Amino acid sequence: MQIVGIICEYDPLHLGHEKQLGLARQALGPDTALVCMMSGDFVQRGKPAIVHKSVRARAAILSGADLVLELPVTGSLSSAEGFAAQAVALLGAWCTHLCFGAEDPDPGPLMATAQALLSDQFPPAVRQALQKGLSFPAARAAALEAMGLDPKLVSSPNDILGVEYCKAIISQGVPMIPMPIHRPGSYHDQVPSPTDPSATAVRRLMLSGEDYRPYLPPQTARLYENASLHALSAGERAVLARLRTMTEEAFQALPYGSEGLWRKLMHAARREATLEAVAAAVKSKRYARSRIDRMIACAFLGLTAEDLAAPAPYARVLALNDRGRTVLSLAREHGLYPNLGQKLDCPYEQIEDRAAALYGLFALDGPEPPPKKQRPVYIP
Repeated sequence: MQIVGIICEYDPLHLGHEKQLGLARQALGPDTALVCMMSGDFVQRGKPAIVHKSVRARAAILSGADLVLELPVTGSLSSAEGFAAQAVALLGAWCTHLCFGAEDPDPGPLMATAQALLSDQFPPAVRQALQKGLSFPAARAAALEAMGLDPKLVSSPNDILGVEYCKAIISQGVPMIPMPIHRPGSYHDQVPSPTDPSATAVRRLMLSGEDYRPYLPPQTARLYENASLHALSAGERAVLARLRTMTEEAFQALPYGSEGLWRKLMHAARREATLEAVAAAVKSKRYARSRIDRMIACAFLGLTAEDLAAPAPYARVLALNDRGRTVLSLAREHGLYPNLGQKLDCPYEQIEDRAAALYGLFALDGPEPPPKKQRPVYIP
């Protein structure tokens, strides 16, 4: 059986995601199993997901996936490199392929760029570019160009992630075959395309009360009609309270805080009145806004640099169908994939419990109580 891993967030699952699931199965045959490693209640842009992970996982199964696993929050709040590395580490031993959207669907250049980023030539080249005052993304592109490669593959969001997936496959030595699929449109579009909308545009419609249903598969749209929406703005005071009461030692232990960035965040949190003002005060040409947002999310959840660096011991099973059950029996031979609600004697369990309990503070209709014991969604 061919088993295709898909690393995703589905925040929310839209028509483009459904198309990717269909194309992956079409490419490898109807018996192909599709396994999604999906971010949980907090996503890589450093924000709470717009709807609960169980709703998004159900939407994935109804749209063609067979098994949905939860990417640990220490992976979902990592940089693109850490996000890719942790997901590949959990999927690589038992999935035959890794499918992802990319602006450039040719795996050859993606793998060549990944090889270059892992080579001994890259660190001195990027240091030289950074010394010129460039931001890290610009320095990375300049270093690749100096090494004789086309830097365009580290300038588009989907390609950047695609290169990181290829880096993880190479560095971890897993036998997964990269399977990029062309992703039309722009990742950051504010106005949704009728056939390939961006999640950014769909979230904007959902949060503004406009009609988002035409851009989602019908089965997903029906699920979301009754789902509680979540946004960072709804829990802003809770986040500010956490930031204002953190000790200097707690700020210093945060991820992404190198070169004194943790100190800038500490001073901004004690001076500014809103999260937007805090982030704006910390952001600079050298550091992307997404890095600041992830840093703030980690502060709120009590995550340290040590937490993010530690390998996750497991991923939770969120949803599955009959084919997913078969695949799960194979996956368990390579690692631990516990059911939702299953208690484990593991330090990471405290982190995931804390994230699950705090997510409800971001509900737009008012704070939600901590979740009770949950079971995986099963759809025959």
